[in-house]
Amino acid sequence: MRVEIAGPMRPGYEEVLTAEAIDLVALLHEEFDGRRRELLARRAERQAALDAGATLDFPSETREVREAQWTVPPAPPALADRRVEITGPTDRKMVINALNSGARGFMADFEDANSPTWDNMVGGQLNVMDAVRGTISHTEADGREYRLGDDPATLHVRPRGWHLPERHLRVDGEPVAGALFDFALFAFHNARALLERGAGPYLYLPKLESRHEAALWNEVFVAVQEALGLQRGTVRATVLVETLPAAFEMDEILWALREHVTGLNAGRWDYIFSVIKRLRARPDVVLPDRAAVTMTVPFMRAYTELLVRTAHRRGAHAMGGMAAVIPSRRDEEANRRAYAAVREDKRREAGDGFDGTWVAHPDSVAVAQEAFDEVLGARPNQLERARDDVRVSAADLLAVAQTPGERTEDGLRSAVDVGIRYIASWLDGQGAAAIDGLMEDAATAEIARGQVWQWVRHGAVPEEHVRALIAEHPAGPARELFEQVALGEELVEFLTLPGYELLG
Repeated sequence: MRVEIAGPMRPGYEEVLTAEAIDLVALLHEEFDGRRRELLARRAERQAALDAGATLDFPSETREVREAQWTVPPAPPALADRRVEITGPTDRKMVINALNSGARGFMADFEDANSPTWDNMVGGQLNVMDAVRGTISHTEADGREYRLGDDPATLHVRPRGWHLPERHLRVDGEPVAGALFDFALFAFHNARALLERGAGPYLYLPKLESRHEAALWNEVFVAVQEALGLQRGTVRATVLVETLPAAFEMDEILWALREHVTGLNAGRWDYIFSVIKRLRARPDVVLPDRAAVTMTVPFMRAYTELLVRTAHRRGAHAMGGMAAVIPSRRDEEANRRAYAAVREDKRREAGDGFDGTWVAHPDSVAVAQEAFDEVLGARPNQLERARDDVRVSAADLLAVAQTPGERTEDGLRSAVDVGIRYIASWLDGQGAAAIDGLMEDAATAEIARGQVWQWVRHGAVPEEHVRALIAEHPAGPARELFEQVALGEELVEFLTLPGYELLG
């Protein structure tokens, strides 16, 4: 194999990009990249069928898996109690603050909250390595120092989805998958160090659309464990159920990953985007403003209740959605309202049976933990709540037309504004952007441009009006990319794919 590193080698990168680590990435590429490409082609085939009038349903060929009695292995002790986890990108200060936040877990995000520049991806790996070893520190320009505390959160890593390449590393002229690059480097450098500290290589898996995609991850886990001499089942993953097709295969996804899985997560923002994307040909499911698509509307309620029931039936954790509030230092009344909404959201999740939840900012940790403490008390989780009362049909998951709410001028303006401003941040290398009091990432930008595309395509708003709103923003790559992905003839699968070509 001919391996080429196309990105610059900055100080410290040699610790990440060792010959042995790159050999592992190349091995995975050679063994699994063909299968990955086949599975991405299957997504396109399914979309073509949906566009032609096909519908989604629970697979008849896997009925036995859904009806059989089986469970996944118990979570390791470090993952028994996950009542609040914080997420964020892998820059040095963020990693330290998140690990020190008081949350039970921290998901270091190489995916939607991380613009995939070469420096972010390799520098992020270096930051994770230092965090695992307890040596990470950061000094601000004004002299403020940040160091790891005595009781840091349990580390999880979210690699990129199957769709995004890492074009700075090529094997025989082909870019490797970002997912394989991220996971292989993390596991190679950190698995044994984490095990020595009573934890392990814990992951979140994004954007899965089928049991077949989960099975590919399982094969990758087995290959890496064999290559590193790790016991099978050392890698443990939580799957983000954040695509509409995956909601119909939750049991099957757990079954495919069963020796390596610990839970399911309600990735609410990506799920809404996936609903828009996969049902894009249907004029009867045009959604209202994003703010109206809450977790209590019928199709979202069906999805989350089925997730809890499925996870607990199989002995897996059910993790709730993101609280994206960013506190204001100048408006205490706005903070009070925002945290009241967070508290209500987390009380609903805990009451529904979720074992934990996500927040985006350290100041939200205590609010979320209080809501889960009220329900859990001293118990680490509520896996015993089987939710046998839940009955969800395919029609319930597809009840998008029953979503109440309106499409407003303010909602349209917000979608255009958030989309363009986020893309500008992303192109500048910042994958998590505080916009109007919320932490926005690629998932929320996808909703923004997806809704604009859906509204224009089905005649809910005139395209000329949208173009006029876009023109109110400064000219440049961010505006051009938003216009491309929001008003193109075809709905681009992910805005990050054309965006990636614009990154350094």
